[in-house]
Amino acid sequence: MKNFIKKIRKQSNITQAKLALLCGVSRQTINCVENDKYDPALVLAFKISRALDKNLEEVFIYDEIP
Repeated sequence: MKNFIKKIRKQSNITQAKLALLCGVSRQTINCVENDKYDPALVLAFKISRALDKNLEEVFIYDEIP
């Protein structure tokens, strides 16, 4: 799954730490999701999207090709 978290986060002037706090996870978790090292559970994906004030589809792109 691809994402635009870093781009949207920077446009919104939100740090990884602030986004992590808003989502109830560690900054390292946000870093791993941003860098495609970890695909978030659906609940976390929704939390990230809401914290960035975006729809899920604006933040995450499902790519079926591995």
